[in-house]
Amino acid sequence: MAAVAVSSWVPEHHLHAQLGPHVSPTPSPPKAIPTHSSNVLSGTTAAQPHDPHHLPAFDSTTLTAPAAPILYLPPLLSSLPAGYSHPPELTSNYRPLATDTRLPDIDPVSLLLHKALHKFQPITDEYSVVPYDQAFNWKDLVLPEDSEREWYCVVFRSKRKEGSDGGPLYEADRKAHEEAVQNGGLILYWYGIPHAETGLNLATCIWQSRAHAIAANSKPHHIRAMRLAAASYERYELARYRLKKVKGERELRVEPYDNGDVGW
Repeated sequence: MAAVAVSSWVPEHHLHAQLGPHVSPTPSPPKAIPTHSSNVLSGTTAAQPHDPHHLPAFDSTTLTAPAAPILYLPPLLSSLPAGYSHPPELTSNYRPLATDTRLPDIDPVSLLLHKALHKFQPITDEYSVVPYDQAFNWKDLVLPEDSEREWYCVVFRSKRKEGSDGGPLYEADRKAHEEAVQNGGLILYWYGIPHAETGLNLATCIWQSRAHAIAANSKPHHIRAMRLAAASYERYELARYRLKKVKGERELRVEPYDNGDVGW
């Protein structure tokens, strides 16, 4: 997260044990993944080593200094408004995480994107440095040919200061994320882990519109999180993109944001 004019909120450590399966999840692998009610998201115990392909534990330290390799970082999808759901898909080994807080509304094409984003994942360990359109499995996220829309993506590349205290920022980011979902527009949040050699990391958000992203900047929890972030990073930069679905095509396009409104 960074205090940048007309940016967008991108949290650092908000993946917390409060997350719950409000979006109908795809079936998990044979080894069960505990839900948030157990207050643990990984299957790690003293007798059973952590499977690197399963969900890690998410708190203010495990993603910045994991004790074991993490090969699967799921997307965090905003839970759908009451009355909305996706039928489960039987082809995926992994399920996304979902927020306790629900979106107030969602348009039909964004609902289709929300479903496709259940499969969202990086395709390279170098996601913090490669171009955004080459970092994730965009080609796997297909929508019906007759659909058409644009969404606003924000990318936050960062490197934490050595020894910085992530606890207060983690809590502020958690509240800022809940605040953003409540106010509408935030579809997905994804956060990686620092690169083993460079320490660089990447987080990204996908919004229904640029207007939603800008509105989130003025909310109180976001403002507090930005202030805390200023002292926590050695370097950070924001980039913005259009995520486009063109009528007559099934795949999504990722294009650098130039100017003007995006989405609605």
